[in-house]
Amino acid sequence: MIQLQPAVLEGAGIRLEPMQEAHCDALATAASDGRLWELWYTMVPAPDETAKYVSDALKGQEDGHMLPWVVRDTTAGTIIGSTRYHDIAAHIDRVEIGYTWYARSCQRTHVNTTCKLLLLGHAFDTLGCRVVGLRTDPFNFRSQRAIEALGARKDGVLRHFSTRRDGTARDVVMYSILASEWPDVRRHLEHRLHRHRDSIAGSGIQEEAPAQSLRNSH
Repeated sequence: MIQLQPAVLEGAGIRLEPMQEAHCDALATAASDGRLWELWYTMVPAPDETAKYVSDALKGQEDGHMLPWVVRDTTAGTIIGSTRYHDIAAHIDRVEIGYTWYARSCQRTHVNTTCKLLLLGHAFDTLGCRVVGLRTDPFNFRSQRAIEALGARKDGVLRHFSTRRDGTARDVVMYSILASEWPDVRRHLEHRLHRHRDSIAGSGIQEEAPAQSLRNSH
């Protein structure tokens, strides 16, 4: 049975830090980059909802079914988003990755690939998970493409399964990665990061924070 504790996960200029109440203002600032809360199919909090968003995440951690992080750009030193394990089923060695969002200026960059590599590596290599799930809204087509680009398999659509932030009912698109699939997924994600570094080098732009070996620090 997996046992989860807050942990700092770091690599390639990104650090996942256990969420704390002190992060509220920085998360509100990150969400304001693109006014992400205006996307009705996402779970990004508006500035006046951020304190409750953090409080609910920490309550989920206390109850044992969530483990939330903030995403920090270590070059700039700023928080650029959030992610978490949720719907943790420790008795069957399963977690889901979700509640993931990034400031608009950090989207379509290496950030999501790096975060997923850190989270999946921690889940499979450190915790010993048998499966990691991911889910998204049927209307969040960008999220679906991003999940599929990771190498996750689509399990199906669960109808009328949960609620959106505005309280309306929604279907959810479910994906998963099995432990037996993780080596190939990891190789794929590492290749994507290498291509990103190569494209930066080829453009003549100097990276301020060269990608480093991904590591977990507890």
